[in-house]
Amino acid sequence: MPVRQLSESIVNRIAAGEVVERPASVVKELVENALDAGSRRIDVLTDGGGRRLIRVTDDGEGMTRADLDLAVERHATSKLAGDDLLSIHTLGFRGEALPSIGSVARLTITTRHAAEPHAWTLTVDAGAKSEIKPAALTGGTTVEVRDLFYATPARLKFLKTDRSEAEAVREVVRRLAMSRPDVAFTLAGEERAPVTWGPAADNLARLGDVMGADFRANAIAIAAEREGVRLTGFAGLPTLSRANSLGQYLFVNGRPVRDKLLVGAVRAAYADYLPRDRHPLLALFVTLDTREVDVNVHPAKTEVRFRDGALVRGLIVRALKEALAREGQRAATTGGGATIATFRPAAAMPRRGGYDWRNSPARPPGYVSPRSATALGFAEVAQAAFDVGGPSADAAVARFAPQPDLIERPLGAARAQVHETYIVAQTRDGLVIVDQHAAHERIVYERMKAAIAQAGVARQILLIPEIVELDEADAARLVARADDLARFGLVIESFGPGAVAVRETPSMLGEIDVKGLIRDLAEHMAEWDDELPLERRLLHVSATMACHGSVRAGRRLKPDEMNALLREMEAVPNSGQCNHGRPTYVELKLTDIERLFGRR
Repeated sequence: MPVRQLSESIVNRIAAGEVVERPASVVKELVENALDAGSRRIDVLTDGGGRRLIRVTDDGEGMTRADLDLAVERHATSKLAGDDLLSIHTLGFRGEALPSIGSVARLTITTRHAAEPHAWTLTVDAGAKSEIKPAALTGGTTVEVRDLFYATPARLKFLKTDRSEAEAVREVVRRLAMSRPDVAFTLAGEERAPVTWGPAADNLARLGDVMGADFRANAIAIAAEREGVRLTGFAGLPTLSRANSLGQYLFVNGRPVRDKLLVGAVRAAYADYLPRDRHPLLALFVTLDTREVDVNVHPAKTEVRFRDGALVRGLIVRALKEALAREGQRAATTGGGATIATFRPAAAMPRRGGYDWRNSPARPPGYVSPRSATALGFAEVAQAAFDVGGPSADAAVARFAPQPDLIERPLGAARAQVHETYIVAQTRDGLVIVDQHAAHERIVYERMKAAIAQAGVARQILLIPEIVELDEADAARLVARADDLARFGLVIESFGPGAVAVRETPSMLGEIDVKGLIRDLAEHMAEWDDELPLERRLLHVSATMACHGSVRAGRRLKPDEMNALLREMEAVPNSGQCNHGRPTYVELKLTDIERLFGRR
């Protein structure tokens, strides 16, 4: 078949496949254009998950007639003053979004610039451009996209349900709203109730509006800077975690991006707090010189490439670890809320006249109707009504008088031990319930970590060194980090090209697959150039040993032992959660307790 030149319409449709993957891609491009235009309010409306209609309205500066005419042409943009692709200070810059959308849908743009006497409107139908006509609009720009992918029906088959596409649109708007707390956003559509995020005072206020009040109440401020790279944002306490990483957001120079660097860095920072199947909530903002990051990696502009990825990753890991250590004695406020909720199982019961407890599944055994009282006698009926059976659990409580000087301490003075598992302590303005095993487990674990940091990891000399064959580059990377690995008890040396000899291993690991460990290290270093897997293995062993060496649930403690445990929790870092990410204590304020009994 001879070589032929593709038509302009075909070229546009091919290019549209890279930029416009689904309705959410269209919303992303249009909202980014609105932000670049200096908008302070952006309204997004969808129908059919964006398949039938997408309308984005903003109050930005708008476009003149001449700009509108050029805006729908390929590679026409107002966001690049010169030809330097490393000096990009806007969200958009490629000049592909509008022509790509117009080539696969019915696109209508209505806009008014302050310098124009009235608004102008332009329609692009499957790549066919109409004449520009006068229109009515007070200011800003309104973009309507109808019948998305009608010009390329095959693409419609790859779209999901309207609800799924609407949720993807919502996620896009959420990310952009988090990056610009100064801008008001409204999202509406038949698939959802309208959502409005008004201008927020700061990032945390907007993050709380978007990610939820629980995140706002349990967020830790992040702030760090190194070699021109600045990191800010907020991270959730380890006790506020999820089963997936969808609650982790990264913004680079104000641009929401998806980057595996964030996932790896967060996993490294939280490795000491959470198991691998739990993920924290966080939003991090990286600011650096535009020449140190390439945003022209993919047409969708959702990926970036850092010039010094190790620097950015190291900064994220260090900043998160420092913040978590600083707030390590905090436990998530959701624990107290959940505790309060458990005291209100009857809150949903109807009031008098709408509920008959005699028909309840919890009706006391042996209950006799008052109509039969003449047969049994009043006393017997009353006795039967209040006979609720034996206790469902052992609720024995060890009580003792508090020490007044300890009540002023953060975790208060021990008052009781319940079920020989939980310590109840009284504080000046409430009470604290401590899981004695979880608390002591964290204390023992932190002691072991401190011992490892101070004296190093005990080594086990191999009688016969283990020779591990690797790729030459992997072997070279391992040998270059031999000193760091020796700090964790792994002693290696070069054994010719493409091989290393392992002479000592960490004794804490016991009998291990040496070759598997070395290969895992090599693979990890090829990606991150870090010795984290070995450190993680050691920390996992330490956590396991701490779990087995801690005070067990069911052990009766003396008052002095309980108070000693509370004082150690106040002194030990990260005591707010155990090694598995669960809270070690729950705090109930006196006001919350009084509210339970209607005293407030």
